[in-house]
Amino acid sequence: MSELQDLTTLVRAATPLLVIETVDEQRVIECFRHVIAQALHPLWCWTLTDGLQRLDFARRDTQPASDVTSTLEAIRAEPERGIYLLFDFHGLLGYAMSQRLLREIVQRQRCAAHTIVLIGAKVELPGELEALALRVPLALPDLKALAAIMRGEALAWQRENNRRLEVDNDAARTIVRNLLGLSAPDARRIVRKLIYNDGALGPEDLPELMQSKFELLNRSGLLHYEYATASFADIAGVSRVREWVQRRRAVFLAAEPDPVFDPPKGVLLLGVQGCGKSLAAKAIAGGFGVPLVRLDFGALYDKYQGETEKNLREALASAELLAPCVLWIDEIEKGLASGGEDGGVSRRVLGYLLTWMAERKSKVFVVATANAVHELPAELLRKGRFDEIFFVDLPRPEMRAEIFAMHLKRRRLDPAAFDLPALAEASAGFSGAEIEQAIVSALYDVAGHGELDQSALLAALVQTRPLSVLMREQVETLRAWAQGRCVAAD
Repeated sequence: MSELQDLTTLVRAATPLLVIETVDEQRVIECFRHVIAQALHPLWCWTLTDGLQRLDFARRDTQPASDVTSTLEAIRAEPERGIYLLFDFHGLLGYAMSQRLLREIVQRQRCAAHTIVLIGAKVELPGELEALALRVPLALPDLKALAAIMRGEALAWQRENNRRLEVDNDAARTIVRNLLGLSAPDARRIVRKLIYNDGALGPEDLPELMQSKFELLNRSGLLHYEYATASFADIAGVSRVREWVQRRRAVFLAAEPDPVFDPPKGVLLLGVQGCGKSLAAKAIAGGFGVPLVRLDFGALYDKYQGETEKNLREALASAELLAPCVLWIDEIEKGLASGGEDGGVSRRVLGYLLTWMAERKSKVFVVATANAVHELPAELLRKGRFDEIFFVDLPRPEMRAEIFAMHLKRRRLDPAAFDLPALAEASAGFSGAEIEQAIVSALYDVAGHGELDQSALLAALVQTRPLSVLMREQVETLRAWAQGRCVAAD
């Protein structure tokens, strides 16, 4: 059933109190203009600035603008059954008299069977009224409506500038698809920004579009947009992860579901700290060619009952509206560590996350990273939660040589001037992050009295104690657990 059919049915059924949360007020009015063509009831509108007005006739019947009590009394006294759109009215229901009058109207006490519609960006009602209200979600614009918004803004720009707008048709279709999940005013604002930026709509507008969309959807601040996704070429190793992503890229990005292949849903990256799990997460997003958003599990938790679960629901809903995208949950074990001191919050968060992972239909690919596998709940590791569990191990000698070369190049140094095999041998047990820090330390050691050379690098390596030495027992236990249980990332 369509949105207009739903509203028409509710009005015909004499539903007394509806609540619509939206910022697109004009769309609500247009919807009810269509409703009254079927329901044939008078349509009224109330705002604090203009008071109560009749919308279905040209004449302006008004009531006092600021006197809420008088407005409700006028509605109750109206003998003809009508539809009343009350904008931002809920914020004025703090007085017992106002609440009582509205309850009497809703409960049909000495008045006609009116339909009251409370409209606002966020409508919070007293408990007595909430129990009588029916909340109606207003559907967001579909592809057809978004395309119409884009055409309208393009024509407006052309009239204003007296010249034709340059449009790449493929890019325009991609822009319209990526506007899904936004309200009409937000979509119009973004399209206008893209058009007025350079007088064109093309592929170069897509990054700006995704950034603007993310900023609109992430008002809670629980997600972080990672603007610079990496490439697998920037990472030494993880060749199996790269091949895994390449084989599934076409299925993940397909416009229509493949009848043969299930779409990829996510991977879990386990491994030793500093070995490139975070870079691999960014490279997966780059490999799929989609935005990367990071969920901060620590920011989810709230001291008030139920707020943590609500935060998770909102964060996941925002991620779905950004689809297709990669959702990166870093150090997931810190947010799901089971314990009896949080009143069961961790278990409820885990339960909701697992349900969402199993039932979601949107193209949100989950990449979870973890360092302490023994802190992860067994339910998360069960086959089917993730498509694959990869283990990112300490780099082998040839990978360490490659890591040295990569970091030297980034610092405008020639890797050919160094004995990379010797450096790789001297850095046995080092992670990629520790190799990078050894180079940084060596550069500071020679600053002001020479250039970085082989001896300075070897000296920095000797002075560094890697995590595999400092936390030998934990690292060896993790590597032993992964043996035979996980797929090697390289």
